[in-house]
Amino acid sequence: EVPEHLFYSQDITYLNLRHNFMQLERPGGLDTLYKFSQLKGLNLSHNKLGLFPILLCEISTLTELNLSCNGFHDLPSQIGNLLNLQTLCLDGNFLTTLPEELGNLQQLSSLGISFNNFSQIPEVYEKLTMLDRVVMAGNCLEVLNLGVLNRMNHIKHVDLRMNHLKTMVIENLEGNKHITHVDLRDNRLTDLDLSSLCSLEQLHCGRNQLRELTLSGFSLRTLYASSNRLTAVNVYPVPSLLTFLDLSRNLLECVPDWACEAKKIEVLDVSYNLLTEVPVRILSSLSLRKLMLGHNHVQNLPTLVEHIPLEVLDLQHNALTRLPDTLFSKALNLRYLNASANSLESLPSACTGEESLSMLQLLYLTNNLLTDQCIPVLVGHLHLRILHLANNQLQTFPASKLNKLEQLEELNLSGNKLKTIPTTIANCKRLHTLVAHSNNISIFPEILQLPQIQFVDLSCNDLTEILIPEALPATLQDLDLTGNTNLVLEHKTLDIFSHITTLKIDQKPLPTTDSTVTSTFWSHGLAEMAGQRNKLCVSALAMDSFAEGVGAVYGMFDGDRNEELPRLLQCTMADVLLEEVQQSTNDTVFMANTFLVSHRKLGMAGQKLGSSALLCYIRPDTADPASSFSLTVANVGTCQAVLCRGGKPVPLSKVFSLEQDPEEAQRVKDQKAIITEVPEDLKEFQTTDIPVHHCNFRAVLGCLCSASVLGSYAGPAPRWRRT
Repeated sequence: EVPEHLFYSQDITYLNLRHNFMQLERPGGLDTLYKFSQLKGLNLSHNKLGLFPILLCEISTLTELNLSCNGFHDLPSQIGNLLNLQTLCLDGNFLTTLPEELGNLQQLSSLGISFNNFSQIPEVYEKLTMLDRVVMAGNCLEVLNLGVLNRMNHIKHVDLRMNHLKTMVIENLEGNKHITHVDLRDNRLTDLDLSSLCSLEQLHCGRNQLRELTLSGFSLRTLYASSNRLTAVNVYPVPSLLTFLDLSRNLLECVPDWACEAKKIEVLDVSYNLLTEVPVRILSSLSLRKLMLGHNHVQNLPTLVEHIPLEVLDLQHNALTRLPDTLFSKALNLRYLNASANSLESLPSACTGEESLSMLQLLYLTNNLLTDQCIPVLVGHLHLRILHLANNQLQTFPASKLNKLEQLEELNLSGNKLKTIPTTIANCKRLHTLVAHSNNISIFPEILQLPQIQFVDLSCNDLTEILIPEALPATLQDLDLTGNTNLVLEHKTLDIFSHITTLKIDQKPLPTTDSTVTSTFWSHGLAEMAGQRNKLCVSALAMDSFAEGVGAVYGMFDGDRNEELPRLLQCTMADVLLEEVQQSTNDTVFMANTFLVSHRKLGMAGQKLGSSALLCYIRPDTADPASSFSLTVANVGTCQAVLCRGGKPVPLSKVFSLEQDPEEAQRVKDQKAIITEVPEDLKEFQTTDIPVHHCNFRAVLGCLCSASVLGSYAGPAPRWRRT
């Protein structure tokens, strides 16, 4: 109920009562709101009213009324009495029709009916001429009738995301000159012909089942058509105003001709298709700034003759053996290049003469066939901030060459055959991340003198000792020295590293009376795949001995762009699990409570930032504790677990997302959630419990490309951990 003293304030013009339990017939209830004689705005969303309060229709001064998420199945005809109403929000109810009297509201300029149960666009829209948008995301439309929209010449924007659209109906050949924006994402369309919409400027049609798409190019400026099954995209005439084109994740075998002729195109994404070549007209475009060609079958690129304005070029996961010789001399604005996962044996020169004009800042060349001969070429890129050369065939990195890369902030040399890191790395004063695991490095590099160093991974090398300066940099957060079998650290050294957030070293076996028994029953290793994750934002938990027994706990935490939460979870989640295991023997209960308690412990940091999280708990099986074990997996977000059995992967966890999981999308809609944008961060907690045996157990923990939440947000990541 509304507090009584508010009724004495005659100047109240806006009343926000959302998320309450307002009722009708009681003091201060809904039937008394008419007393606010100056009331213009009223928000009663999320009150579980069930029935529309007819008395609200007597508040003739209202210009804004929000009744979202109240369980309404219909509206009274009296709503037509609110002649001053300009904004009406009815999202998240169970409406199937709108009363004809709603057409009396000639001042209505905003009507929200998303996430209801409409099966067609209400006819009353024809009378509401002040409206310029049909916003009906999350309803039950199965047919897109363009004829209905043609009769509404005041409508410019149409939002029909997350309906059940399968087909389209055109009543006549008359063109539509008023609709400029259409959003049809997350439907079930297989073919789409919107060529009659000759004023169409922007189309979203991603995540359907489209095989063919036909559009008018007269006014087209942006087209989003990713995640379909497109083999043909037809646009006529050539879209002279087109600036953004996303055709990624389809079945295209070539770039459409009309796209090559678009003179204003700035961004083109055709990644994850079946392309075998790149037209010279695309790479030589004088307008293109960003070109995404990753995950195709491209074997070579055309030679560049003229200077181009390209700034971002993504070529990862193709079949390239070389890059154009003139790439760096003609693309002088290039700042980002990803050519990872190809078969490159050499790199083109960065110089046209004695001086390099390269502006390249981010260079990813992981998983190629590059040798030491590429190093002299790299130093021509004096502005490099991030350099990834992991999983190549490097044996040396000359000191004189590394000395010139003074702007480096992140360097990844993992998976090569390096024996040393040059002492000139000390000149890279901005370096904060060095990843050089899985080499043959025997001498500890001079990196602990760097003023900004934060993350150092020298695991799986041949280190025998560590050179420690008089004072460690205060910025150092993570030092990984695992897998250096001959490395012995004295207690004095460990004390020096005591301030580091994460110090990873091998646990030496404790002496036992029985030489056949080791101190830990489980063991873990590490593998890393090509990717662009910020290692500072990914933390792993590995406890080979847990709860004073033969159990083990492994976890993965990905904060996307934040470092704080993954580290907090890494340090605290095992302790929380230990407490919860003592409280309950039910795996679903103790795992769920572990995540909930951990979420609560994150406090405000969790609310603002968030993190993906995965936890795997191995313990003796209750039915046969002597020889069998049970593995329980729980996750939120994009971190996943995969079990390897007999050489075959067995997924243990699932990424819940609206675009990947129809059941999850329907569950969210059934709960009447209002989704303003198709998110990737609506995930559900999941536990999986399966029996495992020590002799044949191998699992892979990692992060995938999506988003998610322990807290509120996280993001993409191709990184793997093996346990």
